[in-house]
Amino acid sequence: MNPKLLFWIPALLRMCFILLGAGVFWWLFGLVYGLAVAFLSVFILLFIQLSYLHQLGDWLDDPHSAKLPDGWGSWTNIFSRLYRLRRDDERNQAELTEWLARFRQAMHLLPDGVAIMDDVLFLEWCNPAAERHLGLTLERDKGMRVTNLIRHPDFIDYIILGRYDNPLTLSFRDRKLICQIIPFENRRQILVTHDATETQRIEEMRRDFIANASHELRTPLTVIVGFLEIASSEMNLDAETRMSHLKLMTEQGHRMQRLIEDMLTLSRLESMDYPLRSEPVDIAALMEQIVQEARALSGGKHQITSSVNGPGISGNPEELRSAFGNLASNAVRYTPPGGTVHLAWQMGPNGPQFVATDTGIGIDQIHIARLTERFYRVDKSRSRETQGTGLGLAIVKHVLLRHGGNLTIKSEAGKGSSFIVSLPAA
Repeated sequence: MNPKLLFWIPALLRMCFILLGAGVFWWLFGLVYGLAVAFLSVFILLFIQLSYLHQLGDWLDDPHSAKLPDGWGSWTNIFSRLYRLRRDDERNQAELTEWLARFRQAMHLLPDGVAIMDDVLFLEWCNPAAERHLGLTLERDKGMRVTNLIRHPDFIDYIILGRYDNPLTLSFRDRKLICQIIPFENRRQILVTHDATETQRIEEMRRDFIANASHELRTPLTVIVGFLEIASSEMNLDAETRMSHLKLMTEQGHRMQRLIEDMLTLSRLESMDYPLRSEPVDIAALMEQIVQEARALSGGKHQITSSVNGPGISGNPEELRSAFGNLASNAVRYTPPGGTVHLAWQMGPNGPQFVATDTGIGIDQIHIARLTERFYRVDKSRSRETQGTGLGLAIVKHVLLRHGGNLTIKSEAGKGSSFIVSLPAA
């Protein structure tokens, strides 16, 4: 039915009832009573309408669907329609609030920085990643011009030129940031920042690894190729010279073999195709094997002692033997003849520990943070004397990562070193 008819038919019926009642009283009691009944009925209707208008005004000040009155007559339909409209608005508002909360949560978890600015670069909102990247604080900096907050010449030039198609690479706050401004709507811009510091560091490590590996392989290959060229051009070499050349080529061949084996070990430790296979480790047998290898490497030039006084653990025995053996061999190599090396398995504050202590040449503090990098050398000339590959501590680090352990290095130049491996208890 037409909504207008739904309004006017009841209204006309009410007026008819008022006129009929007034007519009845006029016929029974006279004209005065009839007019009085008509006036009183109209006054009551008017009072009811004004009352509902007042209730509607109060509700509009605080429009909640639960507070809407029921109404009477035509007001029933009006309040019913208002209730449906308000209920739909509340549902839409609840959905919008939920989506806004999800959006903010997603922006908070996003690793890239996002800052929203208006058309004149005043900051409206930013996520925590943008705060870390750009040194912003939303509560403090909201409403301030971004160019006043990020005072970097390259960033200012990027803003002034307005060439937003290409990102800007920026060195800012000891980070390498990739920034790009994305215009949206008519009066909004988004500043997106990506922290490329770790990517740059990995790329530098990759380049250094290739360069160092090439250098380490080139030296023994140069020696071997040189001696082969001498042998092919000088057919009448005496036996002593030939044996000396063969000995040196064999040493360099073994050096390349050790280097390649260590590189393959590192590759296997980093690969997801080789998950850790944990089993109970015979610590006594493992320590005995490491001590024997250290004494064989020393050749009687050092005093090597050991102690086993710690709990058992679970792990990969071969990987742990490789890690502990590298630390033991380093202690022997970098301790002058007559020095002392002590290898211990003991209980530490937070779990079992393997400790390799020596009275060797020690390490300056500026080098300790980088010792586990591949091919990092404290003294390159001495590393050639010790015949190390430069990958031993890198292997130790990756073995410990797989076993949930960590390496602590305590050393002082000229006073020896202590390498402490801490592992979780079985």
